[in-house]
Amino acid sequence: MTNNPSETRSGPSDGSSPSGPSDPSPATAVSPTSPALPAPPASPVSDEERLAELGYTQVLARRMSAFSNYAVSFTIISVLSGCLTLYLFGMNTGGPVLITWGWVGVGLMTLFVGLAMAEICSAYPTSAGLYFWAHRLAPPRSAAAWAWFTGWFNVLGQVAVTAGIDFGAASFLGAYLNLQFDFGITPGRTILLFAAILFLHGLLNTFGVGIVAFLNSVSVWWHVLGVAVIVGALTFVPDSHQSASFVFTGFVNNTGWGSGFYVVMIGLLMAQYTFTGYDASAHMTEETHDAATAGPRGIVQSIWTSWIAGFVLLLGFTFAIQSYDGALASPTGAPPAQILLDALGATTGKLLLLVVIGAQLFCGMASVTANSRMIYAFSRDGALPFSHVWHTVSPRTRTPVAAVWLAAIGALVLGLPYLINVTAYAAVTSIAVIGLYIAYVIPTLLRLLRRDFRPGPWHLGRWSRPIGIVAVVWVAVITVLFMLPQVSPVTWETFNYAPVAVLVVLGFAATWWLASARHWFLNPDHKRTIARNTPR
Repeated sequence: MTNNPSETRSGPSDGSSPSGPSDPSPATAVSPTSPALPAPPASPVSDEERLAELGYTQVLARRMSAFSNYAVSFTIISVLSGCLTLYLFGMNTGGPVLITWGWVGVGLMTLFVGLAMAEICSAYPTSAGLYFWAHRLAPPRSAAAWAWFTGWFNVLGQVAVTAGIDFGAASFLGAYLNLQFDFGITPGRTILLFAAILFLHGLLNTFGVGIVAFLNSVSVWWHVLGVAVIVGALTFVPDSHQSASFVFTGFVNNTGWGSGFYVVMIGLLMAQYTFTGYDASAHMTEETHDAATAGPRGIVQSIWTSWIAGFVLLLGFTFAIQSYDGALASPTGAPPAQILLDALGATTGKLLLLVVIGAQLFCGMASVTANSRMIYAFSRDGALPFSHVWHTVSPRTRTPVAAVWLAAIGALVLGLPYLINVTAYAAVTSIAVIGLYIAYVIPTLLRLLRRDFRPGPWHLGRWSRPIGIVAVVWVAVITVLFMLPQVSPVTWETFNYAPVAVLVVLGFAATWWLASARHWFLNPDHKRTIARNTPR
């Protein structure tokens, strides 16, 4: 990896209204034989000028620092959310060996995916993110189609990951209320808590990027200190711990499937779901200073710091299990909560459970932020129904308020099947992984096929191609894995509806594309019309 600010690209811009990726200035025109970006000049350009070269006018408030950009992705990955909300899934689907070594292996593969994404982010620092990258890297004749489907997979994944995070927070909050106030846990009450949390996150994001950036910065330290305190307590307070052989080699299969290999492979969902959402650093680049380097750094740093923190956290919880069967049968419905209670006692266990819940709430807030920016950017290009509503920006806060509430409502709808499907949460997390990772890897695949790609100031050098190949192969594998049934026998109550959700969204996007969108999506004239009708 290299980071050379002197390589920042520029080109002439007349400061006109957004013309979009299909209407580049002469300096950024793309043809089958021309480079994806113009040759670098001697002097760097400002973030606003670079955005204008990419076809957009600065509208959102650019207030975020590099640390704030990193904090958004680190907060969405949130090891205290992803690792612990799917800990029950890991305990049943592979057990300790999968929890421990699955995290190590998936973290390494995710780093390859993130590195490949970061290099492209540096070349195209815009909140449109993945679908914009696909448009610039695809062959001109099919560029709009690649961008269209990348964008729709990204929207699906973003909505699903928001649903997964806040549903997990609702489950843990229900567990705490059950312990403290004897709050009976039912699917209906969990959904009500889920809706209340989404409403809270919608309100926080409505107030503007300033408060969200501050809370995300607080969240980084909350996670770091929270992991340290929880692991320290689980290490030194209990009188007994599990053996190293149990933590590193113990295998448990409560899925009903007979193949241990199959169980281990589908069990990777626990770790892979946690490593989602780091594309937030790309979606926040239009609000970040020095975006061409801060965005890619945010992606990569959020992955490797979460990788380390998550490994320490999982070891702490798994070593501290006092009764495996007792944790699985916990009346709280959340084995990590029972582990804290058994190992530390009621008072300390409940206090640390509040630390976990706080981290999950921070995580959900950041996810709504990133999701809304993707919705804003995609609708700015007219790609969502009622786009004229979703890409409006509040003149007071300069944030896309309508997109914020669409993100929250969409997540609520995706979580409602929990009322009738006991495995719905695992299905939601599968949808998040599939949708996001397909969107993550399409630009990388196109970048591998386009040998004249011109990198930005942050790039991988000679490692770019091998890292990209590993990323593409890994995403192909997990896309198949997480559509497979997770519990046997397969019934309506245990059915993994991830393939259905993916096919519904893909079918809708394909139908709209063939019927209409192929004639106007990312068309320069259409985008000028959108720009004229955008409230300022």
